[in-house]
Amino acid sequence: MNGLGVTDAALLNRRVIAVKIDNHPKARPQSSLNQADAIYELLVEGGLTRFIVLFQSSDTSYIGPIRSGRPTDPTLLKPLGGPLQISGAQSWVQGKFNQAGVKLLGEGVTTFRISSRSAPHNLYGDTTKMRVEADRRSLPNEPPPPMFNFSDAPTTPVGSASEITLDWSDFPEVRWEWDGARYVRFNGTLEANEVSESGEETQIAADTLVVLFATRYTASPRGGQSGSSVPALDTVGTNRAVVFYDGGVVEGTWVRDSIDEPFHLVDSNGDPIELPRGIPWISVFPDNRILTYE
Repeated sequence: MNGLGVTDAALLNRRVIAVKIDNHPKARPQSSLNQADAIYELLVEGGLTRFIVLFQSSDTSYIGPIRSGRPTDPTLLKPLGGPLQISGAQSWVQGKFNQAGVKLLGEGVTTFRISSRSAPHNLYGDTTKMRVEADRRSLPNEPPPPMFNFSDAPTTPVGSASEITLDWSDFPEVRWEWDGARYVRFNGTLEANEVSESGEETQIAADTLVVLFATRYTASPRGGQSGSSVPALDTVGTNRAVVFYDGGVVEGTWVRDSIDEPFHLVDSNGDPIELPRGIPWISVFPDNRILTYE
């Protein structure tokens, strides 16, 4: 799904496991983000974001904190074909998953609570157990398509970008720095780290940053359904896309006719953007917020 090779071909011939991860300040540092094959970041309430962490060729026995699903999630996961591990979701939001055909894994045999944190920031999981549960429920086990066009000869960046800032909200902005090999993450001026089960901290990093601008709207229960309204993002149609890799930048557009399709990236000339093979961090970013880079 990210263009990288594996030592065991069997790891490519299986489903994606997606896990919804908390990004509240009390949930940090999270665990096992750097072990994923790809990550989505998207807006939730209060100006906060959450992550959808994707595992296909990789697994972890310690991923968390796990939180609840939102209406934008199934629109991103539909083309990948795998289930999403969540801590729950409003009933009307679960209906959005059902309509899209995206299966949910809830709390239970796949998750556990840790004692070092307080609820709701203490639910963790094991992706191997998630795979077993998906098998038990006879969920599809088809491999996903590539998320983007990956190539050994990627599109040539048209400018340099060693520092990227995403102003998601009134909270400290998310900042990425190119360290000569990967992009490392900061929350404001502080390193954004993950922590292992043994307590070792490592800065969160990605090979490629993909920023997909999207129109924000408010999703609400309808037809007499109970529940509260939440922010959502329109992921069908077309909008601005900015891609960062190897310390450079390519400006372009994403195009998508339905949630069944992956995102198609094209440059300013309308030519497909070819990405280098590597782990992408994909920010589905509100198009009324500010992205800067230098």
